[in-house]
Amino acid sequence: MSLIEISNLNKTYNTSSVAVHAVKDLNLSIEKKEFTAIVGPSGSGKTTLLNIIGGLDSPTDGAVRIDGVDISTLSSGQIVDYRLNNIGFVFQAYNLIPVLTAKENVEFIMLLQDVSKKEREQKAEELLESVGLGDRLNTRPSNLSGGQQQRVAVARALASRPNFVLADEPTANLDSASAESLLDLMEELNEKYEMTFIFSTHDEKVMKRARRVVTLVDGKIDKDVKNN
Repeated sequence: MSLIEISNLNKTYNTSSVAVHAVKDLNLSIEKKEFTAIVGPSGSGKTTLLNIIGGLDSPTDGAVRIDGVDISTLSSGQIVDYRLNNIGFVFQAYNLIPVLTAKENVEFIMLLQDVSKKEREQKAEELLESVGLGDRLNTRPSNLSGGQQQRVAVARALASRPNFVLADEPTANLDSASAESLLDLMEELNEKYEMTFIFSTHDEKVMKRARRVVTLVDGKIDKDVKNN
């Protein structure tokens, strides 16, 4: 069984004057341990697709099954719990809580999961050490570089022990050196922990690293290429 199985997926946004078909009859399977980039021009549907996979948006019709669970049938409360316990998110804008330290930002997800204080602290320290920020545990986001903030976001994404990580344009706000360093880290986590990463991106650096590149055009899959 595939980790993610998307069947006959459609998403239509109805505006005041016209219906916008963001995703059209899309079928896609993603296996565990993939390092996959979803690419395409602006308006191609890639962010919409990522949001539907992550339960941040719902399809007009079709199914999204994760480990056999059709998340499109879950209630709003159920999908919140499912996201919390199964999906890690890394956003373009980092989305760190500014008043919390790096360690507290990573702990926050585990706090929502009712993990004990001792376990939260230990896990947060381990994760930040693993992303090269063991010496910045008590630093707030405003005192971290963009690359360091995104590393905190990766550590936070892994804190919930997710089935996979969705990364929406994770390198967009980073300089080239920071972007390459972040991708090195993600590749290492993919290989070391067999963590599945799915990217939405315009960045050629991400596309070159991805072992599979799925290109969307007008809400449909135009190409699906596996790299060596």
